[in-house]
Amino acid sequence: MTVPAPRARRRPSTLGRLLPLLLVGALLAPVGLLVTSAWRQTSDDRTLAARERLGVQYLGALAGVTDALVEAQSAAVNGRPVAREALDQAVEKAAAVDARIGVELLSQERWAGVRAKLEALRGRGPADPESAYTAYGEAADLLLALHRKVRESSGLVRDPAVDSFFLQDSAGEELPEAVVAAGRLADLGMLISRRPAAEQPRGLMELTGLRVTALAPANDVVDNLRSAVDGSESTDLGANVLTPLDTYQRSVEALAAFSTPGAGGVDQGQLAAAGLNTHRAARQLQPVILAELDALLVERIDGLDRDRWLIIAAGVVAVLLLGWLAALLIGAGRRARRRAALATTHTEAPDTPSRADPWQPAASEPRELQPTGALRDPETAQWGAFDAAR
Repeated sequence: MTVPAPRARRRPSTLGRLLPLLLVGALLAPVGLLVTSAWRQTSDDRTLAARERLGVQYLGALAGVTDALVEAQSAAVNGRPVAREALDQAVEKAAAVDARIGVELLSQERWAGVRAKLEALRGRGPADPESAYTAYGEAADLLLALHRKVRESSGLVRDPAVDSFFLQDSAGEELPEAVVAAGRLADLGMLISRRPAAEQPRGLMELTGLRVTALAPANDVVDNLRSAVDGSESTDLGANVLTPLDTYQRSVEALAAFSTPGAGGVDQGQLAAAGLNTHRAARQLQPVILAELDALLVERIDGLDRDRWLIIAAGVVAVLLLGWLAALLIGAGRRARRRAALATTHTEAPDTPSRADPWQPAASEPRELQPTGALRDPETAQWGAFDAAR
């Protein structure tokens, strides 16, 4: 029976050798895509939060200019000397902030216009309250427009969180508008009391329209801050904001009551006092809002930094696991190729039996065949068959 020789194993092809690397690459591609996408999204969110903090700093500087401008307007309309020191200091602080971050917030051109308008008010005397009211009003309008520009360029207007969105809306839009409008309302009441009787009805109609303009943003401030407290996870926001907010709300209610025209018009003294109280309450509330907003942004940045470290750690672990898998697959492939090479070597080598076949006779020199009689002793070979009988 013929025993078939073992068939030699085929050597692995190039595709077979590259298959482990292709498999690891196929797994690494989506992992890298997910890590890169998460890193980019987290970095974008962090950049936005850091930019919003710049907007908070700028709004804090503009708040000082707004307060000083409203006080200067009230002094000019009432015929008092304007204290330029407070306004000049506020302008210098805002100019320093604009020089530091104005390029990034795209606010330098608008700030230059506001500053030029404020400088033009320096030479105005208290002789004409009506023109002073108009001039200060134009400067205040430019200042409010700069508030809106800062909110837009810094990204505060697009803040994704509920609490920080309401805070930035209150500090950057509603409260500055309410402060400016409340100051105008009190100053207009003073101007109406000095106008001729024929102009009183028109002045009261103007006062009624300005009253709506002043109370609408003030009420929005109250609503926004309460919504921010209700929608925030921070335990400090409510405790820090609600007390100055209650003071501001009471001052707004008093302003609304004393600015309502009656049969004899409005009590100018009570209206001026209510406007001053509202201004003081807003001055106390504004830095609290900005501080809480900045604290929320800092907390968000810290959370995003932690997320970025987690993304890095996840990416490193994924790369290590895939590298370990690649090493296992490459090692298995090398062992398979080594076994295939050994099998091929054994198949091509000649068969050399290690021991003699027990079923074959042992090899020896051929022995000469002799007849049967040749086995006798040579000494007796001379005797014949019948010699014994002799």
